[in-house]
Amino acid sequence: MQSWVLSANEADSHFPIQNLPYGVFARKGEEPRCGVALGSCIIDLAFLEAEGLVQAADEPVFNQPQLNAFMSLGAAAWDNVRSSLQELFRENGNPVLRESSTHCERALVPMAEAQLFLPFQVAEYTDFYAGKQHAMNIGSILRGPENALPPNWLHIPIGYNGRASTVVASGHDVRRPLGQVKAPTAEVPSFKPCARLDMELEMGAVVATPSRMGEPISVQQADDMIFGYVLLNDWSARDIQGWEYQPLGPFQAKAFATTISPWVVTKAALEEFRCATPPREKELLPYLHEPGPMLYDIELEAYLQPEGAASPTRITRTNYNRMYYSAAQQLAHHAIGGCKMNTGDLLGSGTISGAEKSEFGSLMELTWGGKEPLQLADATSRIFLEDGDTVTLTGWAQGNGYRIGFGSCSGTITPAPAHAPVSKLTQEA
Repeated sequence: MQSWVLSANEADSHFPIQNLPYGVFARKGEEPRCGVALGSCIIDLAFLEAEGLVQAADEPVFNQPQLNAFMSLGAAAWDNVRSSLQELFRENGNPVLRESSTHCERALVPMAEAQLFLPFQVAEYTDFYAGKQHAMNIGSILRGPENALPPNWLHIPIGYNGRASTVVASGHDVRRPLGQVKAPTAEVPSFKPCARLDMELEMGAVVATPSRMGEPISVQQADDMIFGYVLLNDWSARDIQGWEYQPLGPFQAKAFATTISPWVVTKAALEEFRCATPPREKELLPYLHEPGPMLYDIELEAYLQPEGAASPTRITRTNYNRMYYSAAQQLAHHAIGGCKMNTGDLLGSGTISGAEKSEFGSLMELTWGGKEPLQLADATSRIFLEDGDTVTLTGWAQGNGYRIGFGSCSGTITPAPAHAPVSKLTQEA
């Protein structure tokens, strides 16, 4: 399928007509509203809806600053809008837009002129630890290879509840967090800026249709509830985490920022790239059995660019198909005890690492706990992130002559606050 929007037909475009990912955008002085990426343009869904050219529901859903209302409608509405858009923008399709310069100018906004926002209101955020190679690497660094995996790891997708309040869109700066740390030789902890700031290359699954409290869901039902996927960088303060995580797991070390890409790539666009999870080393309990392929073949890359560097350095290249548990399995496990899942819930996959060092998805792994500095293209090196560093994730599923791309997911590290707030009583003391 080709589009009359010519930039969408370029072989390396992330946004061909086969993709049509959803986001939220606005030009300067305008209110944010829903749109779809096509080539170098954004389709203004609010305009098309007002003109009666697309219809998701009886009431407008695209003139809003988040996708939640549309996502909650379910698969029939998603499929209907996707079919309408492909008919309007494919070569030799419905000519109502391409034959009217006025309509065309209103319907298509140059991406270069638009600001992109968080694509949906994040209801709640859960991060998983579902990449086996990553879990083996981190466990080996911290506990040795003989104790790398916790006893439950091969039986359940391990996760923790994160903070929806600090999920931000690509381009939002990330402030270095403050916190308690304790050196191995110190008797007591100290309070200071994080010194071992890390990135984590992940995918995020976006929950669209809710479940009911007290009612478990199957893996198939979980897959049906997922609207699409985003790139996700779950920034991590490794030194803060090392002191605080016993016995309840990550807290402040993970709560300060999570960055996602501005475009949600739908399951419909990814359908032909489905692939199976790997063979199981331990038989999973029946409620986690998959009725079919639930992973996706998506190439992923991460780049690091120091402040002032002429160009970024690619620090890793891996694939989403390296995961041990799929997003559908993660969602099914999340709800199995009766937890209610909501429209706008975000599930982080966990860091995605492959078997080779060039496929490791975090600096903790790439530098093996800080023992092996990572060399960059500008002749500098990194153990962990420094102020001014920009990390950019990107990814795509490669089709025959086209890509289903996610765009980019970037964040720049800014310095920690000069000091922490101190109570009046403490100051007087």
